[in-house]
Amino acid sequence: MPSCTRRAFLAASLTGLALRPARAEAHPLRFGVTPVMLDDEVGFLNRWADWLERQLGRPVAVVQRSRYREILDLLLRGRLDLAWICGYPYVQHRAELSLIAVPRFQGRPYYHAYLIVAADSNLQTLADLEGRLFAWADPDSNSGYLYPRFLLRSAGKDPDHYFRRTFFTWGHPRSIDAVAEGLVDAAAVDGYVWEVLARREPQRTAGTRVILRSPPFGFPPLAASGSVPEHLRRELRRVLLAQVQSPEGRALLADLDLDTFSVEEASLYDEIAAMAARLGQGAGA
Repeated sequence: MPSCTRRAFLAASLTGLALRPARAEAHPLRFGVTPVMLDDEVGFLNRWADWLERQLGRPVAVVQRSRYREILDLLLRGRLDLAWICGYPYVQHRAELSLIAVPRFQGRPYYHAYLIVAADSNLQTLADLEGRLFAWADPDSNSGYLYPRFLLRSAGKDPDHYFRRTFFTWGHPRSIDAVAEGLVDAAAVDGYVWEVLARREPQRTAGTRVILRSPPFGFPPLAASGSVPEHLRRELRRVLLAQVQSPEGRALLADLDLDTFSVEEASLYDEIAAMAARLGQGAGA
C-alpha cells in the first residue's frame, strides 16, 4: 500500500513506536503504515488516529516505517495489531494474518503496476529497457519489484542480469522522481501512487511516461496480526467500512484519494500469489 515523499519523516525507535503519545489509561491499538505521498504526513496520520480512537473508544498509536519489511516484521511478531501492507507480503504470510479491509480506488478494490520512462525518451517497451539503468521500489513491493521480475522471467530473461544496473529507491514517489530527474532510465511503480501524484503534483510526473500497465491486482490491504482477538477484528472492520458514512471520515479518505473500504476474499490476491510461486518467492496458503 503507500511510499516516501521528499520530506524527511519522523523515525520511531523500537522502544518508542508511536508518532504521538497514546493515552496511558488503556492499551493502544498499534497501527502500522509505510509513508504515503501526503504533504503533511504526520499531521494526517494523527488526524486519522484521532478519528479511529473516537470510533473504537480506545487509544490508537500510529507506527510509521519507511520500508515494508520493517512494518511486516513488527506485525508478524505481534508488535503491531493492524497494518497497511502490500499484497505481496500479505500472500507470503496470509496464514499468519487476518484480512480486515481493502481500500477502493476509483470504485474498485484494484490497482495497477506501471513501468515508466522519461517523457522525452524513445523507450517504448520492456524489451527496450535491456541494459538500461532501472529502479526497484522495495523488495516487498508487488508493483515495484515482484511484477516486473515476473514479466522478465515470463519472457525468458533473468531479472538479476537484464538491466545494466539497478537499485532500490525505497518509495514509489522516489522512483518517479528518479526517472523524471534522469537518475535512471526506467522504474516500476505503483499506478495508484503515480495517478495521485499526477493529479496533486503534476510537475513530478510530467517528466515521466507510462509504457506498460499491468492487469489489475488487489489493492494493498489492511491486515491484522494473528494475535488480535476476533472481536477486535470485527470492530476494526466495522469502523473502517463505516468511515465513508461520516463527513470527517470521508475527508480522511479524500486525503488518500480513496473511495471507501470494503470486505474482500483472500482470493483477491491470488494473482500476486501465483507470480510469487512462479518466481519461487513463496506464498502462504
